[in-house]
Amino acid sequence: MHPKEYRRERCGTGRLACLNLANSEIVPGVALDDDPRVRALLGESANYAALLYPGPDSLNLSAREGPERLAREIGGKRLVVFLVDATWSCSKSVLRASPAISSLPRLGFEPRELSRWVIKRQPRDYCLSTIEAIHELLLALESAGLDSYPDKGRLLAAFAAMQDYQIERAQAAGRARYRAPKPSRLDRSS
Repeated sequence: MHPKEYRRERCGTGRLACLNLANSEIVPGVALDDDPRVRALLGESANYAALLYPGPDSLNLSAREGPERLAREIGGKRLVVFLVDATWSCSKSVLRASPAISSLPRLGFEPRELSRWVIKRQPRDYCLSTIEAIHELLLALESAGLDSYPDKGRLLAAFAAMQDYQIERAQAAGRARYRAPKPSRLDRSS
């Protein structure tokens, strides 16, 4: 988690995801390669470490062969997925400062839906909040038989509740820009 996110966002999507997922951790920082926990996860031979981050070299888990290819690459190892919880511009600075994480095999997907953010805009259609990205990842891992995702509504419900709370608090404080949340791109007619 980028330090700005760690210090400022006490109720952000990364923290909510961590609270809702067993075996998840938050490691704050920018240059994460020197963090002892990150080094331990990367150095464990029983782990298959990957980075969930879009790009042309990402293994597309939405493609027909993507999940099966990932299953072959993992072999019998434990999948450890790194996600950068930050704004998109800050996430790039984390990856520049963390070459070991940046050089990991990348995982990506084609979102089944556009971002559900009501109070923030995403720079591209494929950009999702951390919690939405984890939801999509878990759906893909379950379809590949690599994990189970029994409560598929839990993460998205936490995300919706977080946004409702933020809008309520902003309205109570009289912050006009939050009075009428912008319509989702999915709600707009073509």
